[in-house]
Amino acid sequence: MRKTLKILLILAALSLTVQSLYSARIKDIATIEGVNAVQVIGYGLVSGLNNTGDNQMASFTVQSVSNLLKRFGLTIPQSNPRIRNVAAVIVTATVPAFTRKGGKIDVQVASIGDATSLQGGILMMTPLSISDGGIIGMAQGALSVSGFDVSSLGSRMSKNMVTSGRVPNGLILEKDMEAQFIKNQQIRIVLREPDFTTAINVVNAVNGVVPNSATASDAGSVLVKFPANLKKEDIVQNIARLEILPITTDPAARVVINERTGTVVVGGNVQLLPAVIAQGGLEISIQKQVIVTPPAPFTVNPPKAVETSVIKTEEPINPATALQVAGPTVQDMAAALNLLKVSPRDLISIFQALKEVGSLQGELIIQ
Repeated sequence: MRKTLKILLILAALSLTVQSLYSARIKDIATIEGVNAVQVIGYGLVSGLNNTGDNQMASFTVQSVSNLLKRFGLTIPQSNPRIRNVAAVIVTATVPAFTRKGGKIDVQVASIGDATSLQGGILMMTPLSISDGGIIGMAQGALSVSGFDVSSLGSRMSKNMVTSGRVPNGLILEKDMEAQFIKNQQIRIVLREPDFTTAINVVNAVNGVVPNSATASDAGSVLVKFPANLKKEDIVQNIARLEILPITTDPAARVVINERTGTVVVGGNVQLLPAVIAQGGLEISIQKQVIVTPPAPFTVNPPKAVETSVIKTEEPINPATALQVAGPTVQDMAAALNLLKVSPRDLISIFQALKEVGSLQGELIIQ
């Protein structure tokens, strides 16, 4: 009896371990409606460049520099000013929700003129605004460009892009980023990947903590209602409890193929039914040759060039392979596919054929 009980406990522990391996927290697969980051944008100038900025043909850069200097009581001539250490840029950032006044956010900077490099530049004070035009803060600071571009005497060596960079903690907020996530004493949990099974799993998990509070509106959202007498502080505490609840996810079976790069990614839920595959590749090689025929002796005729070509075909004969997955794991599927001994390009064609005959149990996505 004790031995049987011990075996049952071991099996229960193994099942819990397997479930934990394929489970995720609610905060990992979903978000709370209304708790969204805000994208901001602005136009500015980067100075301090080593003769790699915009040239005088970029009229907007010259006008921007002129307007900037007028604020300091300076006037520059409008006839062909040479300003090669300044570049016009677009500044963007993503501000998380609930970020308060005085918070610092990284910003991305990208050239919009003909500047060749922003290496060593300083972003001058740039106002950033949201979609409705309201300014939320100013960005300024030294650029960090993850690359280089060096040229000399016709030779050039470069790494990454040097016409864009990043200013760490460059944006200082002047307003609080508020978010409205509680409406009529209820919140909505939005799944990042809509799925009916996952939505029901979320409902069951939430109802286990707050009974009879969650309902699935559709495959992509779950509505959670709280008691009318519950304060906002208590709702926030309940949301924190809900976010860490483990959810057993059920992703769709998919095979993603990128024909441009030859990449094949097979999901863990994909199944292959038994099939027989015979794969061969036909290679055709055409080599052009030019043969010069010399003239006959004691003649004045010029040599004649005759073009010929040699065509070679090669088709390797591969034996038919029985494709049968031994188990349900990804490793078993990889072992079965490795028996084919084909290149990723050929594997793409094989997957398309397996989908046509019905052996591939999953969705085939071609990018």
